[in-house]
Amino acid sequence: MSENKGGADEARTEGAADAQATAGGSPARPNPAGEPPARPNQADGGHTGTAGAPPGVRFGAPPPSPWQVQQRSTPPSWAVLVRPAEAAPIRTATLVAVLASGLATALLLGDGMGSGLLLAVVPAVVAAYVAAREAGRGARPWTVAWVIGCIALLAVPALRDSAWPATLAILSAVLLGALALHGSRTWPGVLLSPFGFLDAAVNGVTWLLKGLRARGGGNKDRWLPVAKATVVAAVLLLLFGALFASADAAFADLLGDLTPDVSVEDGPVRFMLFLLGAILALAAARTAAAPLRWDRIEPAPGKPRSRVEWALPLVVLNLLFAGFNAVQLAVLFGGYDKVLKSTDLTYAEYAREGFWQLLWATLLTLVVIALALRWAPRSGAGDRRFVRIVLGVLCALTLVVVASALRRMDLYVEAYGLTRLRVSVAAMELWLGLVIVLIMAAGLFGGRWPARAFAGSAAAAVLAFGLLSPDGMVAERNVARFEEDAKIDLSYFQSLSADAVPGLDRLPEPQRSCALRGINDELAEAGDVPWYAMSWGEYRARQILRDRPVTASYEVCSRLGSFGSRVEY
Repeated sequence: MSENKGGADEARTEGAADAQATAGGSPARPNPAGEPPARPNQADGGHTGTAGAPPGVRFGAPPPSPWQVQQRSTPPSWAVLVRPAEAAPIRTATLVAVLASGLATALLLGDGMGSGLLLAVVPAVVAAYVAAREAGRGARPWTVAWVIGCIALLAVPALRDSAWPATLAILSAVLLGALALHGSRTWPGVLLSPFGFLDAAVNGVTWLLKGLRARGGGNKDRWLPVAKATVVAAVLLLLFGALFASADAAFADLLGDLTPDVSVEDGPVRFMLFLLGAILALAAARTAAAPLRWDRIEPAPGKPRSRVEWALPLVVLNLLFAGFNAVQLAVLFGGYDKVLKSTDLTYAEYAREGFWQLLWATLLTLVVIALALRWAPRSGAGDRRFVRIVLGVLCALTLVVVASALRRMDLYVEAYGLTRLRVSVAAMELWLGLVIVLIMAAGLFGGRWPARAFAGSAAAAVLAFGLLSPDGMVAERNVARFEEDAKIDLSYFQSLSADAVPGLDRLPEPQRSCALRGINDELAEAGDVPWYAMSWGEYRARQILRDRPVTASYEVCSRLGSFGSRVEY
């Protein structure tokens, strides 16, 4: 978002005054009428000017202390650098949106997450938008992209029943929301922006109280009619809603399905949820009104090294990568039988053991690249070209390592089937490959976009991971494997979420019922769940199990191995 113009002008004015005071002078003031001119200072021999004096020293004033000299030469701390401008007064529309977000959180999230999470966040987005407009901040293309991505990520809990993709999506949505509110573009800004919500939550309460006090004085004519109208509308809604519900059973059922079921026992929990939702919405609005300036933090660059000192370890590493990749290509075209015979490893052991080492090799390569960029020689265009070539070769060789790791995981899945852990680490390896491609693009084109591009790629990967439904992928792949070789691990399916039900529904009986028994028991134990707390994956699973219930007995499923223990790796 754009900077607050008023805050910038005020900061420049204060900075000019501070600079004048630091130089030893004082702000110019007109001489009042009738006031005699300043008399010479007798103690200084009648001299009042500063001609010939050192900068910052006035005749008649004591010399600056060592502490003052140190303060003038010491750069400001990071807390001073990131300090936001004064926030504009909170508007009535922001207050209403914050209240609506708190009420939606209390009413819709007390029974679980689903579409209710997205509905509770919408008022907070409105509050932030109104506060940003009041502060004079406009939306930029990156800001719009972050907002769209944040809303898309919050739709994952509404679509998928599995908790782990939903949790990753919520955390990624927090990151994108922080980037949209702070407008960060550098690495410190991208990494530290989410922590700005902590500061905004504390300052937001003070901001809210100031706004309420301002409206509690002479502005009753503005907010009192709105409050009265809201109370009257609520009373009419409750009165006539109760009458219509008692007059028609179909309308009563519809009203019961749409409205949250709130009991007195849930009061403390609902109240805490209300406070949580209101504070988070208030923090978002306060951040939009006056964000912390994380981009002002500039890390100190590393000490440049000579070409030989810098390049020798990297060239040796490139040679090692090249040798490993040559072996991988030879294995790929020469077949695995010879390799397995010479190493005394089984087909699955070769794939499993190699994948984890290659995953760690990819992660460590990213660390090496980051450190190499920090200490790279940069005395001229020749050094920059040299750095691009050495690191570009390393990135290209690392992409081959990524491809080899993914191929090994595919071999392992063919032998033992797909699991949550295997699909997760494969997705992570794919994202690491994308990061390496972005590093290569940054080396070619430069610019200030890499930090935001890396954050966006991570959020996009999490969004794709959630929308593809990992549990559904696990079920589909293992069912396809069962259709080919009649091998299946029924005990593993007992821990999957409702997203796996459509895939497992393709199995023949009694394998189908035994695979769905754990999910069916979990849904039955949960009972009826309101629409706002139910994901689309759970709704579809309930429909399937209602049309085709689980029929196999416990003894049959136990004989097929549905209740055996297993270790996932």
